[in-house]
Amino acid sequence: MAYLTSWDEFVERSVQLFRADPHSARYVMKYRHCDGKLVLKVSDNRECLKYKTDQAQEAKKMEKLNNIFFTLMARGPEVDLSEVTGKEQIETHPTKKGRGRKQ
Repeated sequence: MAYLTSWDEFVERSVQLFRADPHSARYVMKYRHCDGKLVLKVSDNRECLKYKTDQAQEAKKMEKLNNIFFTLMARGPEVDLSEVTGKEQIETHPTKKGRGRKQ
């Protein structure tokens, strides 16, 4: 039960684990204020994925992961996650360049 070091790998493998067997998958988060550490764990009865961080900025990432799991649980494991993750929405909007005044 080793910790994964990459956030993207943890999210990808967690979603795969949930989709493989949604009835036995579990998602647990534990925060220890005295240590300032957040531990996320996704497990079924065969495989366990863990991610540990002490960075406050990763709280937003955890919130997005919660939204992904809420969507999977509410709509079913076959749902398209692009509307939850926002990856398609970012690609379709043009990016603004510069910080100056409009001319």
